[in-house]
Amino acid sequence: MTASDNSKQTPGVAFVTGGRRGIGRAIAYSLADHGFDVVINDIARDESAEETLSGIRERGMKAAFVKGDIAQVDDHERLVSEAWDAFGPISCLVNNAGVQTAYRGDMLEIPVESLDRLIGVNLRGSFFLTQRLAKRMAGEPCGDPTHPKRSIIFVSTGNAVVATQGQADYCISKSGIPMMSTLYALRLAEYGIAVHEVRPGIIRTDMTADVFDKYDNWVKSGGFALPRWGEAEDIGKTVGVLAAGLLPYSTGGAFHVDGGIHIRRT
Repeated sequence: MTASDNSKQTPGVAFVTGGRRGIGRAIAYSLADHGFDVVINDIARDESAEETLSGIRERGMKAAFVKGDIAQVDDHERLVSEAWDAFGPISCLVNNAGVQTAYRGDMLEIPVESLDRLIGVNLRGSFFLTQRLAKRMAGEPCGDPTHPKRSIIFVSTGNAVVATQGQADYCISKSGIPMMSTLYALRLAEYGIAVHEVRPGIIRTDMTADVFDKYDNWVKSGGFALPRWGEAEDIGKTVGVLAAGLLPYSTGGAFHVDGGIHIRRT
């Protein structure tokens, strides 16, 4: 075995929030392809969730479902315990659960309940779920902390750093994720836990269905370097690479999966 092989993460158990469909499903499938048993979390166990669970099993890995809303911080102990007990210690947490704004318009008119909802899921929920699970992960042996075998991955958005006035509350709720990821990377390094942020661009999912016509011509006309819609599988593949430890000397960084939309041009 080479030194580079020895630095790769041994697949274990992954916990994916918001995992029943869309980007969450693609992430779950990619993790299974990399050899992880996968526990998915979502607010409902419906046909979409069952399809995702079946897809994980078809890839030869074990699958489990934990129902819950990450915005309900008082319920996090149960969520973590059920996920942990499903197949044993969790080696990868993917904070994928998120909601889009229900209000698109003048930021001077954003209602309080809209921002509260977004902060509750996109920022507060992810922070405290990570806090609880990280404490439990820290209690497990980590091996050599200079070659992390475990990971926490935050799925954010280009709007974490790019302002869009028509969805200001969403941008605000996501803007804290880069700092949260960075801080957790610093705090958890000693436990052999790498922390990453994956920053999607315009991805074809149910969450973007209502703005498809708005963006489609721009996407195809070369609004950015790779003129196509991003697909959920693009995000899934990136998360799989990070979770599998294929970038063993990286932590605390943001990985743009956006076709180059973030590139500044003159």
